[in-house]
Amino acid sequence: MTPANPTSCKTSRSSKGDIMSSKAPDTGGGAAAARRHEPRMAAVDLTINGEAYSVNADVRTSLLDLFREHLHLTGSKKGCDHGQCGACTVLVNGRRINSCLTLAVMHQGDDIVTIEGLGTPDDLHPLQSAFLRHDAFQCGYCTPGQICSAVGMLAEVKQGRHSHVSETLGGDVVLSDAEISERMSGNICRCSGYPNIVDALREVAGDRS
Repeated sequence: MTPANPTSCKTSRSSKGDIMSSKAPDTGGGAAAARRHEPRMAAVDLTINGEAYSVNADVRTSLLDLFREHLHLTGSKKGCDHGQCGACTVLVNGRRINSCLTLAVMHQGDDIVTIEGLGTPDDLHPLQSAFLRHDAFQCGYCTPGQICSAVGMLAEVKQGRHSHVSETLGGDVVLSDAEISERMSGNICRCSGYPNIVDALREVAGDRS
């Protein structure tokens, strides 16, 4: 059937036979939508491994992506990006956190230590040396997070902070296998190097079992 009003058809045919969609003129709504989707930038000022940085980044940038994509500090690894594997663990104001779960803009003025700031090839951190001696890694992907987490964990033990498996809430923390497993449970080693990791931690802790 022929439409009663042919001019109401939503498409027209060009002289070359191509179908061209009829389009209403842009009244400014498209430009406004485009502006809404433009990234919102912010200056992020923080201290990483003793050096001051000022970075202009999208406010949605995670701390991990700031390290890797903006500052080329690639020691911290992106394993799951959901805070489940611990490969991205760093120290913020002395506390260990998953850097994939926090926004960079939330850390204005913070003092951050990544694996690059713990030691150098010529002057290793005691935990780095212990990991080497005890062969506490295989593929090595999780190792930066394991070491940063272990540094934070041993600091918590030194402060006398107890865990869910501590036998008592008074006195010094007894660093048993169960205690180490609980405290390091946020760091996954898919190569299953856990026994050697525990040995390395025990050595650095002075075997406080």
